[in-house]
Amino acid sequence: MGAGNRAARPQLNPFVVLDGTANSGCIGPAVGAFDIGESVGSYLFRVALPGVTKDGLVVGMERNGHVYIKGVMPSSGILKNSSSAFQMHVEQICPPGPFKISFTLPGEIDARMVTSTYLPGGILEMTVGKRIFHDTTPNLAGIKRPNPYL
Repeated sequence: MGAGNRAARPQLNPFVVLDGTANSGCIGPAVGAFDIGESVGSYLFRVALPGVTKDGLVVGMERNGHVYIKGVMPSSGILKNSSSAFQMHVEQICPPGPFKISFTLPGEIDARMVTSTYLPGGILEMTVGKRIFHDTTPNLAGIKRPNPYL
């Protein structure tokens, strides 16, 4: 894909709120980095959660497209590797503790249509259906309306 094609596509720059340890700004894997994609009928988002297990995650969604992810960054004070235990002296990975990540998708969603996968490396990937607005105008095909001006 050339640079010209990239310039022609509008880029989404959503507002993101990081809270708790996700907002600490420390060096290391970026907790809360995310991607958002869109197809005709759904949205896809991926959120980086390195070091976080899927069992401790809570994901909430609202009809207006607001998504929040809550979890706890586990403690890594003493690491065990085979038969050795290590006391950490330098830690540049997100500190342990609770975090909350929230953002809003480009449009309204149908939270009943959700699939999720927790990819290797701590990437949460979710697809959620777009809310479909049905036309409530009665279908008058083949029916002639009376002329109100006669």
